[in-house]
Amino acid sequence: MSARIPSWLRTAFYWVLAAEFVIGFVTKFWPGPTFFGPAYSVKFVEWGFPAWFRFVAGAIELVCAILLVIPSKRFRFIGAAGLVFLLTAAVTTHLIDDAALYEEVSAPIHLVIMAMVALANWPADWKDLLHPQRDSSAAPARARGMEHGAR
Repeated sequence: MSARIPSWLRTAFYWVLAAEFVIGFVTKFWPGPTFFGPAYSVKFVEWGFPAWFRFVAGAIELVCAILLVIPSKRFRFIGAAGLVFLLTAAVTTHLIDDAALYEEVSAPIHLVIMAMVALANWPADWKDLLHPQRDSSAAPARARGMEHGAR
């Protein structure tokens, strides 16, 4: 027996998650210090990445945040899966580097949340990611029960 979550609550949840990643996008593109500490151009260099790589991470966050708020399981899955990959890199970076406690806790929590979102929006068939609009008229004649010339 599964509990039914109201659609407005699920939508609000996706919007809150998307807002968090949009804030991450803004702070990575921000040229100076942020309310999270020093500028990300400095942080990325300290972590061993080129300073410009913050733009790549920020752009991925923005695109995935947009995908999370599109009301389609396909797009939400793609957005969540993209964030799982990005957050796996973030968790690894924060564990290797001696990061602040909020960074060492925040990234793994978001990773678990995004993994659950990806699982909740998992497509029934992986081909649905490539061809989401399957139409019965596009199905082969045998699949519709029509044999050669029989009507």
